[in-house]
Amino acid sequence: MTFKKITGKLHLWLGLTSGLLVFIIAITGCIYAFQEEIQDLTQPYRFVEAQEEPFLPPSRIREIADAQLPGKHIHGILYQGKERAAKAIYYSYEDHYYDFVYLNPYTGDVLKVKDAYKGFFRFILDGHFYLWMPPEIGQPVVATATLVFVVMLISGIVLWWPRNKSGAKQRFSIKWNARWRRKNYDLHNVLGFYVSWLALILAFTGLVWGFQWFKEGLYFAAGGEKSLEYAEPLSDTTATAMESEAKPVDVLWESMKSSYPESGSIEMHFPEGEESPLHVAINPDASTYWQIDYLYFDQYTLKELPVDHIYGKMEQAGAADKLMRMNYDIHTGAIIGLPGKIIAFLASLLVASLPVSGFLIWWGRRKKGKNEDKQSSAKQDRELKSRPIKPKHRQPLAQ
Repeated sequence: MTFKKITGKLHLWLGLTSGLLVFIIAITGCIYAFQEEIQDLTQPYRFVEAQEEPFLPPSRIREIADAQLPGKHIHGILYQGKERAAKAIYYSYEDHYYDFVYLNPYTGDVLKVKDAYKGFFRFILDGHFYLWMPPEIGQPVVATATLVFVVMLISGIVLWWPRNKSGAKQRFSIKWNARWRRKNYDLHNVLGFYVSWLALILAFTGLVWGFQWFKEGLYFAAGGEKSLEYAEPLSDTTATAMESEAKPVDVLWESMKSSYPESGSIEMHFPEGEESPLHVAINPDASTYWQIDYLYFDQYTLKELPVDHIYGKMEQAGAADKLMRMNYDIHTGAIIGLPGKIIAFLASLLVASLPVSGFLIWWGRRKKGKNEDKQSSAKQDRELKSRPIKPKHRQPLAQ
């Protein structure tokens, strides 16, 4: 058996076993591509009218939001600009809740209390990440299916590769005037090749979340030297607290506004415990995530604390650190703005079509093979029936 035949068998059986999973992962990614833009259009509580008044400080926003969700643990307050609502974020993995309280940052009026685990796009995201199974089961299944898909892409490129120059032309074009079966074959073969390079990018960025060994291998191959594990530095519980009538988080908030006047968003995180720091995430471009400055301050003295992982200041990030930070924005296409999201959307749609067109190719060949077997069997029957019957020669009886 030749190398291409072995590759063809591998491509076929991997496709039949993982095709449905690949379709679900791709089509949910396709639907999720413009979730932010769609929610902005359909959820007016995300916006407020810009005013000349200052924003309410984080502690006041928290007091108002806590009254809406008593007993729940607040994660932070996200300020998103003059024309957007402030968002109080409540989260607990153990108790399984993830809630948002949208407020007018000027007046403190509550605009919406939202369960982030509910809603259409959360349903789509759970399918994309976990196939709607428990995370501890669904996540490794999705990661494994993505790894299998990478093998299928590589084997597909091998099968697509023309043997000679004369056959190269048909590999790049679809014969639209051909019969349906031929068009379907071309759609799988030709479009599969064109989208394969983008699909590999989508798959590799997905594997960064799927497998720790892949994430670490990619990071260190790119020259990374820091830790990939997020960890917060510790506040000094023996230090003398700063003297101020304002709460430390509010003092820090005022300082961040002055230091980063042009920021797209500022997220203030409250300390989780006595040793936890005050954590601030400052994003110059709210449409992406990779440029965020992650800052940590002693909650008692407001002294800035250094970290040795990739989630620190952007100016301290090396090339490998930036690559890891860019992973989500590359995966969604947001790294190059709206055109990138459109490209990611179309690529995901084409990837979702590949298992369908591939299955139809296999089913058509299987059906054709059965028909040929039936025709061959019928032909043999007709030949047997048309043959003259020869008389049997009897042996002479013994005298």
